[in-house]
This record gives sequence, structure tokens and C-alpha cells, in this order.
Amino acid sequence: MTRVQPPAPPAGAGRAVPVALVLCSVGAALAAVALPAALGRTLDQAIAGKGVPWAGLALCAALTAAEAGLDALVALLGGTSTAVRAARLRTTVVDRLVRAAPDRAGELPPGDLTTRATANAADAASVPVSAAAAVAAALLPIGAAIALLAVDPWTGIALVAGLPAVALLLGALVRRSADAAADYQREQALVATRLTEAVDGIATVRAAGTATREHRRITEPLTRLAAHGRRTWRIQGTATGQAAVLMPLLTVLVLAVAGTRLAAGAITVGELLAVARYAVLAMGLGALTATLGALARGRAAARRLDPLLALAPVPHRSLTLPDGGPGRLELRGIGIHRDGRALLTDVTLTVPGGTSAAVVGRSGAGKSLLAAVAGRLTDPDAGTVALDGVPLDGVDPVRLRHDVACAFARPALLGTTIEDTVALGPDRPAPAEIEAALRDASADGFVALLPDGRHTALADAPLSGGEYQRLGLARALVRPARLLVLDDATASLDTVTEARVQRALARRAGSCTRLVVAHRAATAAAADRVVWLADGRIRAVGPHRELWHDPEYRAVFDTAEPRDQPGEPSTGSVQEVRP
Repeated sequence: MTRVQPPAPPAGAGRAVPVALVLCSVGAALAAVALPAALGRTLDQAIAGKGVPWAGLALCAALTAAEAGLDALVALLGGTSTAVRAARLRTTVVDRLVRAAPDRAGELPPGDLTTRATANAADAASVPVSAAAAVAAALLPIGAAIALLAVDPWTGIALVAGLPAVALLLGALVRRSADAAADYQREQALVATRLTEAVDGIATVRAAGTATREHRRITEPLTRLAAHGRRTWRIQGTATGQAAVLMPLLTVLVLAVAGTRLAAGAITVGELLAVARYAVLAMGLGALTATLGALARGRAAARRLDPLLALAPVPHRSLTLPDGGPGRLELRGIGIHRDGRALLTDVTLTVPGGTSAAVVGRSGAGKSLLAAVAGRLTDPDAGTVALDGVPLDGVDPVRLRHDVACAFARPALLGTTIEDTVALGPDRPAPAEIEAALRDASADGFVALLPDGRHTALADAPLSGGEYQRLGLARALVRPARLLVLDDATASLDTVTEARVQRALARRAGSCTRLVVAHRAATAAAADRVVWLADGRIRAVGPHRELWHDPEYRAVFDTAEPRDQPGEPSTGSVQEVRP
């Protein structure tokens, strides 16, 4: 097998562009602030009749070119920065999800997760660009106000007197926009969640004839979504309208004072030109409304990503499993509580290496949870799980997948082709190993009938529930794991196919420990021992043939099962544990 290592991103990738973006924005703003003063001085020199002010004209041209060039660069870098950051955010979110414990990663519905990783990530990625734009948009009017005070303090005072009203306007805009954006994003996620649920259960919806009801359930949040959208634009429009009234009034006030000062001979014509230009730049505070609105939406989206980015990887220490270990599985005092309810209580169990154990019990007894603990798909609240004497919580989770394989009742088929989904894992198995796994899972027959065999695209392979399960089994069997956890992974197979799979599993006796969640008596009979769970506790451990004498044990299985159940000869006696 060949270990595939993902390429590591270059150090500091994606950081240089936002820094350059801020520098370019600031540079463009400084050039814009310096230009009116240069124009005014050049005009005064021309009026004074001292010849053509070539130096002043050259400076004005240079400042104009700098402003235009830097603004163009800001537009280019802004799009680049947002795209890079969105890609990094999405990659990081996915990385956090796949490295976190499955029970933590699955706390959010799939539709909500999709919304956060797509639309919310894109909005959050725009925050640095929006922040840089806001800095530049604020720097222009602030710089203009300072320059105006330097040119003529009286006109500067006239402008500064109106700035508190502008600040109040912008502050209210930011607060209200953030609230509206958060509400909009929540409703957006609810629509996505309900749509995903309906798609997953489309067969049930059709069978029940509830398509119209599902349509109403999915679209019900759209009314609130539209209301929040209108509220956002209403906030934006109100702020823009208020700015459209306030800014011209301030401009008229500044120009009136400047005209009075010119008539009194206190300022020159060139300084009047500079004052007029600075008054226009100062009114750029109104342009902050759109920028701050985008920044508020981006920050609201970033807050929705925070829980995903805060997901911690599965903890581990630097322990390794011994080479060639038999796969002895030990659970000691396992306890799991959820929402104040005990799901597993003081579960202590030893499965000798190379043997098989079937976990049985009524629905809700904790079978799948026990299997998840054994395969370290979740960690217990109390107790320890050890494989060949090594605590599983001390082994690197990625390395652990070489030694522990799992198959499920509803496997997720990932990858492009049949071969890809069977080969999914930390290593790429050889083609011969994939073929052998398909045979052991009794999947080689239907795979051979597909148009391109195991190279057939999953999208072009119409698969039944049993065929799905067999591909999931093949994925678990393709690697020589020392522990194989099967969580009801043969439930959709017919009895003949399951018997073939059981024979393939039996061939692994002595080299692979098998823990099987079983609902069929025949599956339990094929195991070396049975672990009988009831209400989250181990009721008894022993051979199926011996346990079958207990009527409560027989009641765990289908009542149609015959009373005389065959089973493999087994030594040992029933160990019954009563709470």
C-alpha cells in the first residue's frame, strides 16, 4: 500500500495579499488627501504669474496616477484575497470536521453545516477586504478634515461640527445590520436543513404522499427570510438616505464659510479649490454605509463559523500498538451519558484476540454506541478502551485506522468510482487487494456487471441497499486490520449472501478480532461469544447456544426464528450479569 500525503500549504499563504491590500488602500487614500493641497498650491502659483508651475503639475499628475493605480490594484487584490481566504476557511472547516470526534462533528444538521461551509464562509472571507475598504473609506474623510483645518481652521471647524451626527448614523447602521444579517443567516440555514432532510427521505415522502406538506415545511421559513432581507435593505436604504441629506448640508455649510473667508481675503483662490475638494472627500463618510454593512454581514457569518473552527481534533498521546498484536479488545468500566441520561453503564468486556463477539439487544440497548466506543468513533465519559493493552485514546487516530476498520448499516460511499470508495482510507490498496475485498464482501458479482466494473462511476451505478452495504463491507475488509467493527453491516443482505460474508469473516479468525452488532440469531450463532446488552448494561456474555435457553434472550430476536438455533461449538459457559 502507498501512503498518500496531502500537500502542505506554504507558510504564510494567503496573508501577504490582505497586508498588501491594506497598504494599497492607505496609499490611495493618502494620495487622494494630498492631491487637493497640491492642486491649490499649483493654481496659486499660476495666478501669481510666475510661469508654468511644471513641478506642481508633475506632482498633481503623479498623485492622480498613484491614486488611480492603487485603486485598481485594490480591486484586483480584493477579489484575490477574498477567494483565497474563502478557500482556506472552507478547507479549515472541513479539516476540523473530519478530525473531530464524530459525535461532536455531527451536532449540526447537514443542511446547516453546508450553509456555514459555503455561503457563510464566503461572507466571512470578505471581512479583511471590507475592513481594509472601511479603513480607506474612513481615512479619506478624516484626512480631509485634518487637511481642511490646516488650510483654514474656520472651515475645518464648520465641518467637524457636523461629524458627531455622521458617527451616530454609522454606529446605528453597524449594530442594526449585524442583527439583521445574523437573523437572515439563521433562517437560510433552516431552509437548507429542511431541504436536506427531505432529499434524504424522498422515498418516504413519496410513499407517504406528503410532498405538499414537505414543500410547505421547507418553504415556511422563506417568509421570515424575505422579511429579514427586506429589513437589511431597509436599514441600508435608511442610512443611505439620511447620509444623502446630511452630507450635502455639511458641504453647503463648509463652502459658505469658505466663500466668506475668500471674500475677506483670509484664503486664496487655490486654497478655496482645496477646501472644495476636501469638503467632497469629507463627505465620503457616507460611502462607509455600504462598506460597514458588508463588514457587519461578514462578521455575523464569521460568528457562525466559530463553533466549527473551535472543534478540537480527537485527543491522543504518542502511544503505538505493538507489532503483530492479536487484537485483544478490552473495555473497562465504560460509561456514557447524554442529556442527563445513562446510555452505557459500567460496561466491562474482554474479547480475546482473533475471536468474534456478537453484540445483541433490543432497540435502544446501546449496541451501536458500544461498537462506536470499541472503534473509537466516540470516547466514553468514564472508563477505558484498550487494544492489545494500549489505550485507544493514546493512539494517533489516523494511525489507528490502519488497525481498526469499521462497517455500518448505512455506509457513505465517497469517491468518484466503485474502486475509489472501496480504497477510501489512509493508504491506497493495490488493485489485487481491492478485488479480494470485493470477493470477501460478496460484491464482486454485481460489480462485474457494471459498465466499467470497479472503475464505474458511482453516479452511474444503480445500487440497492444490500449492494451499498457490501461495498461498505469491502472497504472495511480491504486492509488487514487487527480489529473489525461491524455495526449491523449485513442487515440488508439476504441470508445466502450473509452466509458467504460470514464465511469470509470466519477465515480471518486468529488474525482479526471481530465485534459484530447483530439483529439476526444466525449472526449471533456464528460468533464465538455473544454480548447481551439491556438498558445500557451487559446482561450476559456467553455462547449463543447457551444463551438461547433464556426466553428473554430469545425475545431479543424475531419471534419467527426457530427455537433450535444452530451455532458453532464453543467452550465456556454463560456469564450472566444482573444489575
